[in-house]
Amino acid sequence: MARRKEDPPAGGNAPWMNTFADLMNLLLCFFVMLFAMSTTDTEKYNEMVAAMNNTFSIFDGGATALENGNLISNGVSQLTQLDEYMNSTGRAAEGQDNDQQFDETVGSSVQELAQELDEQMLFQNEELSESIEEAVNESRLADQVEVSFSAQYVQLTMKGALLFDSGSAELRGEALEVLDNVGSILERYSSGTIEIEGHTDNVPISSARYADNEELSSARALSVFHYLVDHTSLDPTRLKHAGMGERMPIADNSTEEGRSRNRRVEIRIYNPAMG
Repeated sequence: MARRKEDPPAGGNAPWMNTFADLMNLLLCFFVMLFAMSTTDTEKYNEMVAAMNNTFSIFDGGATALENGNLISNGVSQLTQLDEYMNSTGRAAEGQDNDQQFDETVGSSVQELAQELDEQMLFQNEELSESIEEAVNESRLADQVEVSFSAQYVQLTMKGALLFDSGSAELRGEALEVLDNVGSILERYSSGTIEIEGHTDNVPISSARYADNEELSSARALSVFHYLVDHTSLDPTRLKHAGMGERMPIADNSTEEGRSRNRRVEIRIYNPAMG
């Protein structure tokens, strides 16, 4: 005979309903916890990523992956991006090597160009010095004017005793004809800046007009400058003058012959390439 089900107690719930209610509560708490764990404060997270990036430079090139959460939830999926990051780092290092190689190449090219320019200027000045020396010989000035050259200029050197009396900056009468011929040569062959330098020996000067050799050498250079400006068609804006005193000797000041060579006036015709 079949048994009849028992009716639930009056005023109460069936026992299984209590168990079911507890299970529902637990599931609800579980899903609330999962939802809470999946929610990210984007602003605070970005601040954290920026701080780590600035401090350790860990996230360069991979910040977007971290922001999307893939690297945290599935690190395996980020191996490709990690490989790309490592490759980009290698390319950066390779770029630095290329930059260094480029700088070395440019530096070498600049040195080669400078050397070629120097050689070309030296060749030009050698030709100019030969022309000037020929003109000096034609003017019978070989005993009074010495011609030399470098890559920067062609130089005409005149003895101080030819141009000035001892301790004086006034041109001697015998020097005027020499300067006239030198001026004509400068007019024919100079196309760049012309610099006039006065030089003395190291014997101290005792004069009421000139305090020392610096002033005397400057006054002598200025005298030659004024004469060339007044008696030639040279452009004064291309003429410079300076007194070097005893600072640049070309001979031994302990001998009379050496001191005589050091007392001189130099006129330098600079190569136009020197500006």
